[in-house]
Order: sequence, then C-alpha cells, then structure tokens
Amino acid sequence: MDFAYSTRARDYIERLNAFMAEHVLPAEPIYRRQLAGGADWTRWNQPPVMEELKAKAKAAGLWNLFLPDVEYGAGLSNVDYAPLAEITGCSLIAPEVFNGNAPDTGNMEVLVKYGSPAQKDAWLKPLLAGEIRSAFCMTEPEVASSDATNMRATARIEGDEVVLDGRKWWSSGIGHPHCKMLIFMGLTDPDADQHRRHSMVLAPLDTPGVKIERMLPVFGSYDAPFGHGEVSFTDVRLPLDAVIGGPGRGFEIAQGRLGPGRIHHCMRVIGAAERALELLCQRATSRIAFGQPLARLGGNPDIVANARMAIEQARLLTLKAAWLMDTVGIKGATSEISQIKVVAPGMAQRVIDAAIQMHGGAGLSDDVELTALLAYARVLRIADGPDEVHRKLIAKLEYQRQQARSGGPT
Repeated sequence: MDFAYSTRARDYIERLNAFMAEHVLPAEPIYRRQLAGGADWTRWNQPPVMEELKAKAKAAGLWNLFLPDVEYGAGLSNVDYAPLAEITGCSLIAPEVFNGNAPDTGNMEVLVKYGSPAQKDAWLKPLLAGEIRSAFCMTEPEVASSDATNMRATARIEGDEVVLDGRKWWSSGIGHPHCKMLIFMGLTDPDADQHRRHSMVLAPLDTPGVKIERMLPVFGSYDAPFGHGEVSFTDVRLPLDAVIGGPGRGFEIAQGRLGPGRIHHCMRVIGAAERALELLCQRATSRIAFGQPLARLGGNPDIVANARMAIEQARLLTLKAAWLMDTVGIKGATSEISQIKVVAPGMAQRVIDAAIQMHGGAGLSDDVELTALLAYARVLRIADGPDEVHRKLIAKLEYQRQQARSGGPT
C-alpha cells in the first residue's frame, strides 16, 4: 500500500480544509442559534445558513465527493475520499454541506448501482442536487436487528403491487423537513434461501399508510433537524417497479451499501476525534490550575500521547480497509471493514471523553461541540452493526485464515 495521497486527493484536501476554515466552522454557532430560534421556530426546520453553505460548496466544486462514478460524483477512489470524509467529520454539520451525509450517501449509492432509470430520474437526481433528503428503514423494535434475518416487516408482492406492513425505528433522517423518500427493507418470500427472502423498496414519505409514530431522542437530544423516527407501515401499496433491483435482492443490496458506508463513517469519526484532541490541547495549554497549565498536571501528557497514537492507528487501519476495497473489493476487505467499525468509534469515544474531562464543567455544556461528538461516537458503536457482531465475524474469518495456513482445524 502506498501511503501517499494522490495528486487529486491532495488538491481536494487543500480545498476542503480551506472551505471548512473559512465557511463551515465559523457557521457552527450560527447554525445552532438558528436551530434554537425564536417562538416561531421549530426544531424540525432547516437553518437557513445550511442552504447558504450548500450553495457555496456546490459552486466550489466540493459536491458529491463520495461517489466514485464520474457520471454522478467526483470519481474518487475509497482511498482518495477517505481523508475528505475525515475532514468533514470534525464538524457535525459539515457532511450535509457537501451533500455527503448519511443515510443519503448510502441511498444514492444504492440507486447508482441498483436503481432503474425511472428510479434514478425520480429520486437520484434530486438527491444528487441536494434538493431532498431521504431515510433508510431497516431496524425493527420487536426483534434483535443486529441479525437482519430476524426482520418481521413484510414487502409482499401482490400482482403488480408491492405491499409494505410492519414497524421500523431508528430511521435516521426521517425528521428532516426535506425528507421526501425512504428505502424500506422487508420480508418478501419466507420460503426462499435465507439471503434471498428480503427486498428493498422505494417509498415516498407521503404514501398512504406511512406514519411517523414518534421521534426518538438520543441521550436526551432529538438530533434536529435530522432526527431518528419510529415509523409504522400499514397496507402501504406501491407499484411493483418501486422494488429496487427486483424482489429478493435486499441482502445483496445491503452488503453493497454498507461496505463504502462503513469506511465513510469511520473516517468521519476519526475526524471527530481529531477535533476533540485539538480542543483538549487548547484547553490543557491555556487553563491554569494549581499554578501551572493543565498540560503539566498528573497524567495529562500520557492522555495526549495515547490519544495521538490511537488516532494514528485507527486511521492507518481504515486506510488499509479503503485500499483493499479499491484493489480486491468488499469480499477481500470484509475482516478489515469489521475491524475498523469496532476500532474507530471506540477510539473516538475515549478521546472525546478525555477532552470532556479536560474541559471540566464546560465540557458538559453545549459551549463546545464535545457532548454532541461523544453521542455520535457512542451511537456509531451500535449503528451499522454493533461491536459484538463485527467481533464475531472477525474471529470467524481469523479461524478460517489460520486453518488455511495450517492445513487443519484450529
């Protein structure tokens, strides 16, 4: 693996860093004020500054950077896009600024790879333009959704229609005022092969029978205007051409969706850890206690050193996973993708927690970004598969690798 970024990547890194410093980071307090707003403001409105930032990013050519297909995006490899995802990860509002926010990124990737011309025209085009947002409805409250074969919600084929029934939750992005479409994954044929039973279906949010039952808080915050919803589907009838790629391809599509997405998530959370370490060091060198800077007290030098080493290790492992994705594909990178999904959010959680501790009471407030960053890192240890599921897969693949090397059981 070549550790040097390509010429294209370095150009994007320079431009993106400059845009973040000039436009995005200074806009964070404005965004928060507008979101809090006055008496006529609700938390599910889009702060006007976000649309201003999106227009500037589009004009600067910093738009849809995550898509490797030049017809739709910047045409960057996973390795080239990885440092850009890290840069945007230092700010919770940045991914949307560049039209690189989940779950829209994954939904756009699905439509690029599996969508029909009509589906692309109806939904991919406005998503690429940043005109609408979308949601992904897979997790269910009644079953352990870490095992996706448990899904009870159904997507039955009845003649020339597909009928959706069931309940989903943690449908991220569904609270956004611009959310117009969702992707629903449901059971189509319970008698088929285990991984050919499910389908993914495109549904306009205003389809009769689709109801947002409630918005779910995360650590007491509703993550507005984005939000995570519990959604019921009652006899939701859609034309058969709303099924993505045809019936029974839900698991295939899900795996294609999750590979790049996990790399994006991990690089963004590494960016969050970098932001936290920067804030930690600023606080440690400027705050005086017992006659000296916090940086010199107790084990604080060890905390900074350990944070730096942990970030570097997580970044290198994530870049290796991205490189394998580019060179041998998802199957060849399966273990590494699961490894980073465990390593990166756990590392970020520890680094951000250390930054909160260094800030004392201020670290618990909203005066700095740390509490929101901590919630993001902690949530990521469950989203896209909990740590335990990834560890199980890593161990299984390691047993297979060791057996292949030794020629016998391990």
